[in-house]
Amino acid sequence: MSAVFARLRRSSPLLIVFICVFLDMLGYGMIVPLLPFMVRERSESALLVGLLSSLYAVAQLVLAPVLGALSDRVGRRPVLVGCVLGAGGAYALLAVAATLRSLPLIFLAVALGGAAGASIPTAQAYIADSTPPEDRARGLGLIGAAFGLGLMLGPAAGGLLSSFGLGVPALLAAGLALLNGIYGLLLLPESLPVERRARQPLRPGNLLGPIVQAATVRDVRPLLLAIVLLNLAFAGLQSNFPLYSNARFGWDSVENGVFFAFVGLCAVLTQALLIGRLQPALGEPLLVLGGLATMAGCLGLTALAPAGWALYPLVGLLAVGTGLAIPALTSLVSRRAGEGRQGAVMGGMQALLSLTLVLGPAIAGLLFDLAGPPAPYLGGGLLATGALLTAALGLWPDLRQVGIDQRQ
Repeated sequence: MSAVFARLRRSSPLLIVFICVFLDMLGYGMIVPLLPFMVRERSESALLVGLLSSLYAVAQLVLAPVLGALSDRVGRRPVLVGCVLGAGGAYALLAVAATLRSLPLIFLAVALGGAAGASIPTAQAYIADSTPPEDRARGLGLIGAAFGLGLMLGPAAGGLLSSFGLGVPALLAAGLALLNGIYGLLLLPESLPVERRARQPLRPGNLLGPIVQAATVRDVRPLLLAIVLLNLAFAGLQSNFPLYSNARFGWDSVENGVFFAFVGLCAVLTQALLIGRLQPALGEPLLVLGGLATMAGCLGLTALAPAGWALYPLVGLLAVGTGLAIPALTSLVSRRAGEGRQGAVMGGMQALLSLTLVLGPAIAGLLFDLAGPPAPYLGGGLLATGALLTAALGLWPDLRQVGIDQRQ
């Protein structure tokens, strides 16, 4: 038996990491659409639901650099396996909280889940350790594929299981995490040899410094502002949508779980099929503007949807628009940063994205409570329109050059 395990550990570390990330995202995807219903059993406040998502983002934001530095000291394997087992503990606590209908326990479980979910930079570092430079993009692409598949299949499974009780999907997610942790303990080899380990300082990330550094690059400022606006528009959708669909159309946790799976499928198909074909034909500036225009229109129309079936094409197109705009914007920011400032600018962009994940859900919840269910989507449409105008101003030289080249 030990010989079999040894052979599996040598066969494909990338496959093992793929399975670990997939199972982790599967469990996460099963739980997220159900959290608003768990909160609503004790409180009618949409702001509380938004703060729950903000808490998850804050835990990830604070602990991701700490865990990354810890993995530089003790190795990637113990951090990855420990985070998987920590996620299992969070899901088990969430199942207890759902049974007891305890809001404090729900918040504690989400905070623990956010801390455990801060292991993605460590998983990326594992890929970097385990692959030569020429294969690194493919390895990191596997992480993205595991993300997409887990977030596509998880909501449908969680929604269907929730018909037996809101705590049932959490229990299954805890079981998956436990099996995932055992799987990692048995099969995942260490990627960072002892001689390559370093004592990095274990401190939380600094948001303000990278943002200020990125903002000093004049050419990227309007694009960074567009990224902030579009992510603020989109960040509140995941936590707020179950409340909106329930208030407007009476959708329960099962219908929301199936819908989230549909949105995940649209996002995966956009990444897999559309971007590679449209980018050479249209170029990144037109992809940005087209994606942002689609987002703005679909968010506004979602607020005015006449029936539940109309949400499928609207939010499906919204996922497509987001999937087109964000990668194209990221590529343009990277290109405008220049060779000597790539790290600073991209680090600043990631810090801004983290900030929107903290603020967006709370803003959406507050709008829902103060102005009614359509308000977060009308507000999101205005934010996406602002992103469109800002990006158009920032990209005007590029668009003008395209027009000149076409006339020639």
